[in-house]
Amino acid sequence: MELHPPLDDRTTWSPIGACPVEKAMAVIGTRNSMLIMREAFYGTTRFDDFAQRVGMAPATTSANLKALADAGLLARQPYRDPGGRSREEYLLTESGRDLMPAMFALFRWGQKHAGGPESVDIAHIGCGESVDVTVSCRSHHEVGLDEVELWSRRPD
Repeated sequence: MELHPPLDDRTTWSPIGACPVEKAMAVIGTRNSMLIMREAFYGTTRFDDFAQRVGMAPATTSANLKALADAGLLARQPYRDPGGRSREEYLLTESGRDLMPAMFALFRWGQKHAGGPESVDIAHIGCGESVDVTVSCRSHHEVGLDEVELWSRRPD
């Protein structure tokens, strides 16, 4: 990655407090939050299922679901099973669905570098092929790390 003025002089600027990665991690950066989001992508919607599938205590599950809903990644929706009391389920919002590329990238990275099982795959329903995560420009050219520039503002 190539940094451009004034970003190339790292002694004169700091991304602390203004970096998009930092801002994103403030919303979804905990392990528990990411595991809950994983489950939401897998179709989990109910509190007890989140707690069981992520292996969290109910209080931890509750705090994380609340934080993700407050951040706008999950939406609470009331439901009632026949004969039961009214409860809430948690559904992905548009903002939550926008995390899909990041979640899939973490999935692939975990398989490749952290010993995640190869027996599980993400595939395209339309053709059955595995889904890959790539970085591309808005003109749809695939881009490598050595082909990226960081500017303080987009050049004219």
